[in-house]
Amino acid sequence: MTQEEVFKTLVAHAKEYGFIFQSSEIYDGLSAVYDYGQMGVEMKNNIKKYWWEAMVHLNDNIVGIDSAIFMHPRIWEASGHVGAFNDPLIDNKDSKKRYRADVLIEEYLAKLEEKMNKEVEKGRRKFGDAFNEEQFRATNPNVLRSKTKYDEVHARMTKALNDNDLKELRQIIVDCEIACPISGTKNWTDVRQFNLMFSTQLGNVDGGVGTIYLRPETAQGIFVNFLNVQKTGRMKVPFGIAQIGKAFRNEIVARQFIFRMREFEQMEMQFFVRPGEEMKWFSQWKQTRLAWHKALGLGDEKYRFHDHEKLAHYANAATDIEFEFPFGFKELEGIHSRTDFDLSQHQKFSGRKIQYFDPETNESYTPYVIETSIGLDRTFLAVLSSSYCEEALEGGETRVVLRLPACLAPVKLAVLPLVKKDGLPEKAREILDSLRFDFNCQYDEKDSIGKRYRRQDAIGTPYCITIDHDTLEDGCVTLRDRDTMVQERIPIGRLRDIVEERVSMKPLFKKIHKICG
Repeated sequence: MTQEEVFKTLVAHAKEYGFIFQSSEIYDGLSAVYDYGQMGVEMKNNIKKYWWEAMVHLNDNIVGIDSAIFMHPRIWEASGHVGAFNDPLIDNKDSKKRYRADVLIEEYLAKLEEKMNKEVEKGRRKFGDAFNEEQFRATNPNVLRSKTKYDEVHARMTKALNDNDLKELRQIIVDCEIACPISGTKNWTDVRQFNLMFSTQLGNVDGGVGTIYLRPETAQGIFVNFLNVQKTGRMKVPFGIAQIGKAFRNEIVARQFIFRMREFEQMEMQFFVRPGEEMKWFSQWKQTRLAWHKALGLGDEKYRFHDHEKLAHYANAATDIEFEFPFGFKELEGIHSRTDFDLSQHQKFSGRKIQYFDPETNESYTPYVIETSIGLDRTFLAVLSSSYCEEALEGGETRVVLRLPACLAPVKLAVLPLVKKDGLPEKAREILDSLRFDFNCQYDEKDSIGKRYRRQDAIGTPYCITIDHDTLEDGCVTLRDRDTMVQERIPIGRLRDIVEERVSMKPLFKKIHKICG
C-alpha cells in the first residue's frame, strides 16, 4: 500500500474500533477537530500516565501543576504571541483554499527526498549485498540532481523565514512550480502573516467585556506560576514544573488526521537552571526525552533529531525529536533552551519581581529555562500508526492486530468463556470480578472464540484468557499472547501477578533510568 492508503486505512480502523471519531459528525463534522472514543480515551490516559510518572514521579526536583486555559491577555503580549505568533499564509485564487507557504515548500522538499530514497532503493535491489548507500548517494546522477535542488530550495526557504521575507517565500513557490492540490493551478496570492490565536470575550464585573485568548500553549501558565511553585514547594534550582493541558491554535493547514488540530493537548515541562548552565541541561534533556520515546519499543530507527535553523525569538538552541509517521518524518517533541526570556518578560509587563535567590551562590537572578514540549495527540498517532499490522496467517487467513505497547493498550485483558453454558460464563465473571480492580478488562461471550480473539487483536488487547471445561476441574485458564498467539495454561491464582508483570510501566521506567541515571 502507498503511504496515503496506509493512512486512510489507519483512520478507518481508528473509527471502526472506537479510538477516534470526527467531532460533530452527525452535523457533517468540524474541520480538524476530533473526539476520542471509548478505546481512544483509555489509551490517551495511559500515554499521559506514562509521561507524568516518568517526568514527575521519577524526578525529585520536578513537580506538576494544572493552570487555567483562560489567562490575563497581558500574558500573551509579554510572551510575544500577540505580535509574533504568526504563520505565512497564501491562498490559491482558483480553489479559494488557504495554505501555509512554508508547508507547501516543505511538502515539495519531501517529494524530492522521497524521489532520492526511491533511487536508493532501486540501487539496493540492483546491487544486493554489495550495495554501498553512502557511495551511491555521492555518485548517482539522479540522486545528486535532486540533492542539489533540495539544498538550494531549503537554503532559500530557511533564509526567507529567518528574514521574514514574505515575497521570497512566494517566489520560491512560483519558481518550484508548486500547484494547489485542489485546483491544480499555480494562481497564488501574495503571502501575508496570519495570527494563530483564538480570541473570545470575557465579561467584567462592571458589565463591560474584554478580549482574551484561548491559550496557544501551556508553557505560559507555568511561567506565571514560577514564584508560587518555587516558594510553596521550597524548590531549589535546578527544578522543573510539568503540566498536561489543552491548547488552541487557529491553524491555516489543519490536516493529517490528529497530527495537526485546532484543539490539541500538550505535555510540557519547563526546567529552571542557572544562567550559563543551560546548554549542559539542554543536552541532558535531549538524551532523557529520546530515551523515553525509545523505551516504548516502536523502533529506534523511527526517531531522529532535527536541529532548528530558524530559532524562535526566545531561544538560543532548539531541536525536534522527529518520528517517522506514515506521511514521513515530522515533529513529535520540541526541546528548547528558552533563555530567561519568559520570566524577564513577565517581570517587565507585570511589574512584579520574578527572580530566584540562590543560597549556594548568595545571589539573585532570573533563571534560564529548558523546555520539553510534546504533543499528546501526535504521540497517540505515533503509537497507533506504528502498531497497526495486517498479518498473514497459516491457511491463507489474515488478521488485523494493533501491536500496542502493553502498558498503553486500552484493554489489558479480555476474559472469554469458551461457550455460553455449563457454568463457564459464571466462572468467567468470577475471575473478571477478581481482576477488574487491577486492570481494565473486557468480558466477551459472543461468537466463536476465534472471532473474539480477532476483535481483541484489533483493539490491541495484549492478553486474553479463555475459561473452558478443564478450568472447572484444574483451576487453570488459557492465557493467549496477542503478538505471538502462543497459549499457555496458567493457574487462576497466579493470573494477577503474571499479567501485572507483563503490562506494567515499570520495565520502561527502568530502561529510561538505566540510560539516563
